[in-house]
Amino acid sequence: LLLAARGWGRLGAMSRYSTEQRGRPNSPDYRLYFKNADGKYISPFHDIPLFAGSKEDKEVPAKRLKTTGSEVLFNMIVEAPRWTNAKLEIATEEPLNPIKHDIKKGKLRYVANIFPHKGYIWNYGALPQTWEDPNHTDKITGCCGDNDPIDVCEIGSKIRSSGEIVQVKVLGVLALVDEGETDWKIIAISADDPEAQKIHGKYFYIDDVKKHKPGYLEATVDWFQLYKVPDGKPENHFAFNGEFKDKDFAVEIIKSTHEHWKALLHKKVDGGTVECTNVLVNGSPFCCSDEDARSIVQSAPAFMNGDSVSPEVDSWYFFPK
Repeated sequence: LLLAARGWGRLGAMSRYSTEQRGRPNSPDYRLYFKNADGKYISPFHDIPLFAGSKEDKEVPAKRLKTTGSEVLFNMIVEAPRWTNAKLEIATEEPLNPIKHDIKKGKLRYVANIFPHKGYIWNYGALPQTWEDPNHTDKITGCCGDNDPIDVCEIGSKIRSSGEIVQVKVLGVLALVDEGETDWKIIAISADDPEAQKIHGKYFYIDDVKKHKPGYLEATVDWFQLYKVPDGKPENHFAFNGEFKDKDFAVEIIKSTHEHWKALLHKKVDGGTVECTNVLVNGSPFCCSDEDARSIVQSAPAFMNGDSVSPEVDSWYFFPK
C-alpha cells in the first residue's frame, strides 16, 4: 500500500517524498520504506540530503541551500511522533534503511511514560547523511559515537507523522553519554512552525527557547536522564553537566557527523554492520540500481492493517525522584 505523499507546511519538504508500509504495524516485520518524487525507492539514511534545498545526487554550495534569512535549514526524518511510545527508528543494518519498530530480546520496545509526560516529548528523529562513528573518539566527550545518524528533538507545535520529512532550524545541542557512547541530541524547530520566528537571537537561540518555551529544555534533560531507568538501567549522564550548547556549536557537530557519513559511504572507514546500500550517492561503491532497490522492498512482507500487539504504553508512569 503506497501512502500518498502529503505536503506538510509551506516549505513542502514531504511533497518530494512518499512512504510505503510493509508488514503489520506494531509487529516485528513492520517496515516503512521511502520513495522520492521520481518514484524511486531510496534510503532515507543515505539518499535524502542533509541540507534542505540541495539535490539528492550531488553536493550543492552553501549559497544555494534553502535558508530562512541567513539560516541554513536541514532535513529531518521523523521516526517517533510526539506523545507516542513505540520506539520506531531507521534500520541502519538493513538495505534501504526503512523505519522499523526496534526489538530487544525478542520484544518490541516502547519508551516508558516519565511523569508528567507521555512517551516522547518532542517529534523525535534523525538527520540524514550523518553518522556517529563508533570508531571515532569524540574530543569533547571522550567517548565513541553510537553508530547511528545524529538524533533530533523537534520542538515545534505540530505533532508530526512517522516518515515525515521536515525542514528544521537548528537551535542547539545536548551531549548525552549513553552507556559510554556519545549520543548527540540536536534541538530544532520546524522552519514553518509559527513559533520558529520568535526564536531569532543572533547567537543564543537556546536562550530564546527558554524564554518562549519555559521548562521544555529542563524537561528534555530529565527525560533523557531517566528514560532507561524503568528498564532497570542506571540514569544517563551528560557532557557539560547537562548544559545545552548553542546553534553554532550544534552545526559544527552536524558537519562533523556528515563528514563521517561521507567516509562511510565511500568505503574510507569500516562501517561494520551498517548497511550502506543507496540509489543516489554519486561515486559510492554501495550504489544499487532502481531494480535492485525495488526487489529489496518487494521481498519484505506485504502490508497488513491492524495491530498484533498493544501499540502504546498507557497503563503506568515512572515517577522521577
